[in-house]
Amino acid sequence: MKYKNRAYTVFTFFNYLVLGFLGIACLYPFYYVIIASISDPVKLIAYDGLLLTPLKNITLAGYRLVLSNKLVLSGYKNTLIILFIGLTINLILTIMGAYVLSLKDLLLRKPLTIFVIITMYFSGGMIPSYLNVRDLGMMDSLLSLIIPEAVTTGNLIIMRSAFLAVPDSLSEAARMDGATHLQILTKVMIPLAKATIAVMVLYYGVAHWNAWFNASIYLRSSDKYPLQLVLRNILIEGQANEMLADVGMRESPQTLQLIKYALIVVSAAPIMCIYPFLQKFFEKGVMIGAVKG
Repeated sequence: MKYKNRAYTVFTFFNYLVLGFLGIACLYPFYYVIIASISDPVKLIAYDGLLLTPLKNITLAGYRLVLSNKLVLSGYKNTLIILFIGLTINLILTIMGAYVLSLKDLLLRKPLTIFVIITMYFSGGMIPSYLNVRDLGMMDSLLSLIIPEAVTTGNLIIMRSAFLAVPDSLSEAARMDGATHLQILTKVMIPLAKATIAVMVLYYGVAHWNAWFNASIYLRSSDKYPLQLVLRNILIEGQANEMLADVGMRESPQTLQLIKYALIVVSAAPIMCIYPFLQKFFEKGVMIGAVKG
């Protein structure tokens, strides 16, 4: 018995040790970006190795430059518009579609479900999508980033599984009391699937916040760019001239170093602050009803 207890103690120690190293390896990039964003850019370019403390004097010049730039501010505004309007549409259509597919007495329920699932594996492609957006008059409009992404099939199936996990007796009792489908959905299904709805908010919200590819195809005006496209143009393509011109600075390795880490922190901070409040719903919301068809 003592041997088993000792072996378990040793195993637990090494388990925590390995997990601790893995945790540090995962968290260090975030820490590095934050420290680099307040370090002296000249010293940072020349520095090689682990960055544990800010180099030289702490500076917030990068954040001042980023937060005073009209392109970043307009990117934030556009992203928030896309996020709130798009998320509202996502949730309404996903919840309504999932409820319909969860109805046991729905005519042609299985063929309709299969038809929906097929769209997870086959799509029209980029060119038909572009032609649809163009013909619907949504080019160079924020609607082009909202309407085509109104429903994600994977999220629809997760939401359907959550509704299927609700006992049939509850909906049947509501029908006996004269409740309509809308009343059953709003007063029975949605309250019992709050964890899964929280996961939908996280999935759709992160997708809208990180989206940049469709914006690079459909948008032409820089003042309509979402934040992530602004970020990509500066960090990957090095297009910082417009940002620096506003404050009378010229583009150089030092100035790019000054703004790129601050941009990463500014763009990632909102999601990182919101995620801990939704994380507790994540496992429950995804797994509920996962073994029920």
